[in-house]
Amino acid sequence: KARQIVIDNPHKINEKIDKLIPIPDGTFPPEIDGADEELKRLSYTKAKRIYGEQLPAIVKNRLDREVNSIISNGYAVMYIIAHKLVDKSLKDGYLVGSRGSVGSSFAATMSDITEVNPLPPHYICPECKFSEFITDGTYGSGVDLPDKDCPQCNHKLLKEGHDIPFEVFLGFEGDKEPDIDLNFAGEYQSEAHKYTEELFGEGKVFRAGTIGTIADKTAYGFVRKYLEEKQLDCNQAEINRLTLGCTGVRRTSGQHPGGVIIVPADKDIHEFSPIQYPANDASTGVITTHFDYHSISGRLLKLDILGHDVPSIIKMLEDITNLNAQHIPLDDKKTMSIFTSTAELNIVCDDYKCQVGTLGIPEFGTKFVRQMLIDTQPCTFAELVRISGLSHGTDVWINNAQDLVKGNVAELKEVISTRDDIMNFLILKKLPSKDAFNIMENVRKGKGLKSDDEDLMRQNNVPEWYIDSCNKIKYMFPKAHAAAYVMMSFRIAYFKVYYPQAFYATYFTMKAEDFDADLISKGKDMINEKITELENMGNSATAKEKNLLTVLEVALEMYSRGIGLLEVDLYKSDPDKFIIADNVLLPPLKSLQGLGQNAARSIALERERGEFLSIEDLRQRTKVTKTVIETLINHGCIAELPSTNQLSFF
Repeated sequence: KARQIVIDNPHKINEKIDKLIPIPDGTFPPEIDGADEELKRLSYTKAKRIYGEQLPAIVKNRLDREVNSIISNGYAVMYIIAHKLVDKSLKDGYLVGSRGSVGSSFAATMSDITEVNPLPPHYICPECKFSEFITDGTYGSGVDLPDKDCPQCNHKLLKEGHDIPFEVFLGFEGDKEPDIDLNFAGEYQSEAHKYTEELFGEGKVFRAGTIGTIADKTAYGFVRKYLEEKQLDCNQAEINRLTLGCTGVRRTSGQHPGGVIIVPADKDIHEFSPIQYPANDASTGVITTHFDYHSISGRLLKLDILGHDVPSIIKMLEDITNLNAQHIPLDDKKTMSIFTSTAELNIVCDDYKCQVGTLGIPEFGTKFVRQMLIDTQPCTFAELVRISGLSHGTDVWINNAQDLVKGNVAELKEVISTRDDIMNFLILKKLPSKDAFNIMENVRKGKGLKSDDEDLMRQNNVPEWYIDSCNKIKYMFPKAHAAAYVMMSFRIAYFKVYYPQAFYATYFTMKAEDFDADLISKGKDMINEKITELENMGNSATAKEKNLLTVLEVALEMYSRGIGLLEVDLYKSDPDKFIIADNVLLPPLKSLQGLGQNAARSIALERERGEFLSIEDLRQRTKVTKTVIETLINHGCIAELPSTNQLSFF
């Protein structure tokens, strides 16, 4: 009977089925009426507004090629969705960062999806629309062009362009599926998801599901525990075999941090995937695809609507200073200097040791990248983009470009830093464009060079060190991603130079959970002591201790610039944010370790209703724990409050 059920019957059923596929073949993008015409209208309207009614040939040719390729391959709808999401976020006051290679698309720039302009470095006159393009490779970014007045009307020229090929995004035949990833402010991410549902209707938008599998170390632990419980004695080969059998087995389901799957109006999600709550937890309120999103990629459109700290940081800085971050000049010399020195930070003490001023700047504040800055001494925006690419790649800087720069084999501007560098360089060396593209694709995926590729490169006088460097690379960042990151980071660096109080108030607000107000308010000596203690712990330090070390380094810099920190005040401190008071910062309630966000907000709510009469009154009204009360007492916040409401007459 068992054989009949398990073996024979399935065979009989199988023989009767002609063809059965679990997921429909083909691609099923959502439809937006008039998407093709809308993309054309958006792109050409903005291009003509910037470059004039008669578009320069280099602009027109690029835009024509891109728009035709996007529309003919059915991708216009992706652009329109992304445009609508970014447009709404900007109107609501939040900048949006682009990720990945979307900045390689000039049509994406012209439809306001990304700020990155991928054309060659160029000048534009905002008045008479004069333009001049630099196409000989002498500048890596338009930001680095020398200032110049318009030869036709004497107006100061704008500088643009990061020299990024479109092929990185959509391939040479326009057949590579584009991936538009957008970084929204963390607090705005849910709003962006909600707006996507409004665009396509209820039941058409789902979070992308993930499958969590058992890792090899976990599998090894399971095997050891099983053998112990069963009192079995196995040799290492058998243990390895059992571990291998368990590795990769499905453990749980989850959700992509920002991936959204969109189903066309005439289709049902169940045609492509069952749906479920992640980890089968109905309380999450989120419904995901049951199949891992990789399983249905290429069938349904996946948008990456990600949450990120940087847009939140810029929004807070703008709110404090009333400065529009998009108006910040990306060629500001004082800001550029802090990537190699601390001179412009006006350090007022002699014992501050940090060699560069990028502490607290996203992408440039870690010890690893700070050392890269010291080694390379960048002085242009293009070099910062290169450093961003180098720092995010695998086997791109360490044991590769670093050795070339230190050994004076190649300069920073010559080494491979992003995937686009390879294609651009090989085309300059007169390799056929298609070959240059294919070599770039193989190298950036860690596949190295084929012997035919190496021969072709040598025939075109590509240096041997360049060929060797290509063969070492395992993964590479797209230049557009690096450029978008550096634009945002440079703006934050500008605030650090010109609005230091706003910068530190914002940075510490974002890091409030790692901030120890009790420790840091005690001053520089206490901070230095704790930094030494944490550094001596090395790799044994916990993640929380490592995060504290990062915060302490920035706090030490703040003190070294003559900016002080007050103690937390029960009545004046905000529950969540740092407040600027003259040349000092007032920390929020939740910056006291042991006092969480809920307790901080509860205290803030109750103090609005009247002063606390005693510690007992504080605890009863706010419902905070004994630990929170002890934290407040130890910090001196409630030193003047009596223990109870009762007064003693004796």
